[in-house]
Amino acid sequence: MRKVAVAGVGMTKFGLSEKSQVEMFAEAAMEAITTSNLKPKDIQAVFVGNVLGDFEEGQMNIAPFCAAEIGLDPSVPATRVEGACASASVAIREAFIWVASGFYDIVLVGGTERAMAMGTPLATRTFAMGTDSRYEEFAGITFPGAFAMVAHLYSVKYGIPLAKLKERMALVAVKNHKNGAKNPLAQFQKEITVETVLNSPMIADPLQLFDCCPFSDGAAALVLTTEEIAKKLVAKPVYILGIGQGSNGPLCRQKDVTRIRAREAAARQAYKMAGLTPQDIDVCELHDCFTIAEIVASEGLGFFDFGKGSEAVEKGETQIGGRIPINPSGGLKAKGHPIGATGAAQAYEIVKQLRGECGERQVEGAKIGMTDTLGGDLATIVNIIYGI
Repeated sequence: MRKVAVAGVGMTKFGLSEKSQVEMFAEAAMEAITTSNLKPKDIQAVFVGNVLGDFEEGQMNIAPFCAAEIGLDPSVPATRVEGACASASVAIREAFIWVASGFYDIVLVGGTERAMAMGTPLATRTFAMGTDSRYEEFAGITFPGAFAMVAHLYSVKYGIPLAKLKERMALVAVKNHKNGAKNPLAQFQKEITVETVLNSPMIADPLQLFDCCPFSDGAAALVLTTEEIAKKLVAKPVYILGIGQGSNGPLCRQKDVTRIRAREAAARQAYKMAGLTPQDIDVCELHDCFTIAEIVASEGLGFFDFGKGSEAVEKGETQIGGRIPINPSGGLKAKGHPIGATGAAQAYEIVKQLRGECGERQVEGAKIGMTDTLGGDLATIVNIIYGI
């Protein structure tokens, strides 16, 4: 297996876009290619994360259109990857394996999604298709409902009064909006207060409006190549040190949704491959689709003991400058969540952080970063560790 590096990255602004999914991917892809000091003709394969293109724009088989949009030759294979909200991270893992194996030398990978075009009713219905279609989806379960159950169980299991947990969850939102305000590509660039969160409309008790990430449009992309080639192309390659992917069955088969076993398995794989531990991670972009999701993920990745993640937020340990800065980009909560693109956007932030290019939200001295992306009803988890 060869050492694999990220040469260049690209990302659109997240939020409402008038561009198509293909056009957004092309924008992010061309930035990734040009910042790699390459040209489209140098790309040997393309992997595109996309989940709901058929519902959003009536567009299936999107990958070859993305490849054609940036002028790639018909001989270049382009493959769509779907793993619900983890699609782009699954695509990055696949691209990594192809380069590491020696089959390809230079691969373009990313994701694109235009969820805001659907409107709330259709988007809610189609997002729910990421749950089990027989026993969950048609029983009315939605992702806010699923994570509301996580919050209630977490409160009972660890003896944290629900009112206290809600305040700590609100602090997650406050932190991520503060970070998002410093990110010019974030969907939301305005700070909020705990009172803003606690006074917002109830969505699925105890989750309120500002506990939930938004529907978003956007795209992000990376160029992966070998260590040897990357050193010739860019001054500061960022290397993929470890990868992991785990799989769960539907919620009804999971005995304790405060412990996402697929995440714990994926994280173990990534740490083992990198030869690192949770204490070695300097910065993390993790899947905060809801505020309670960030708390649970911070424990599953080994940053805090189980049941202590919400307390760590209250102590400021996850802020920039804290023990383990989490979601300096603003996370899904403030940066936005175009589901097929999210994993690539997380990678974009980590690469920028490790290169020291994040301005006001820079985590000083960051050398090791990690991404965590969750797909479906806690079913697909991908963890990737990056380093310089």
